[in-house]
Amino acid sequence: MSSQEQNPLYFRQLLSGQDYAVGDPMATNMVNFSYLLGDRRTGECVAVDPAYAVEDIRSLAHLDNMTITGVLVSHYHADHIGGSMMGHSIEGITKLLELDDVPIHVHRLEAPWIERTTGVGTDQLSLHDSNDVVKVGEIDITLLHTPGHTPGSQCFLVHNCLVSGDTLFLDGCGRTDLPGSDPEKMYESLSSLQSLPDDTVLLPGHRYSEMPAAYLGDVKKSNYVFKPKTKEAWMMMFGGH
Repeated sequence: MSSQEQNPLYFRQLLSGQDYAVGDPMATNMVNFSYLLGDRRTGECVAVDPAYAVEDIRSLAHLDNMTITGVLVSHYHADHIGGSMMGHSIEGITKLLELDDVPIHVHRLEAPWIERTTGVGTDQLSLHDSNDVVKVGEIDITLLHTPGHTPGSQCFLVHNCLVSGDTLFLDGCGRTDLPGSDPEKMYESLSSLQSLPDDTVLLPGHRYSEMPAAYLGDVKKSNYVFKPKTKEAWMMMFGGH
């Protein structure tokens, strides 16, 4: 049996400013992670949060003999899906759709925010609910609704790996003082992620730590966002009131 048959999951973690969008000051400063997830046997993959230098991301997939057949959006912020940010224009899914007519998988609560940020209308988005499954070849990716940072934030669970967007970092979590944020919902989302197995590999939306990934069990022990054990204690620390 070949290694491809043993492990058909195709996976790449891409750091903005280093693996793609090299020389782009915004991409370098924001240290975003994008991901490519797919099925090696069929050559299909999805891009998670392709914001900067979309053609770079497509080229990296092609070099691996993979074709992007869809996009998974963690949330609406421009450094994840494109749009205007701090006076900069980020190409994101608008550019990708010009190149490839592929489904853009979003949580339905995020759709109006995505339209305002990117101009991509709801008719061009594939709307989902929590626990929906997106199939890429024969690989199942489960969409987990994790509101708090934004109303329709979602994480992606595939083969014991959790791609967590801005819901959970190795240190800290996404901000809850931005438009659409809700600290109470963030507490509930983090609590739900705590129930995942300790050997789940956590893959965040930004490289805010020395390591690019870690086991969730280790993050549960070290990350200060898991210290409060009740919603009341969490709100005292993170509620901003």
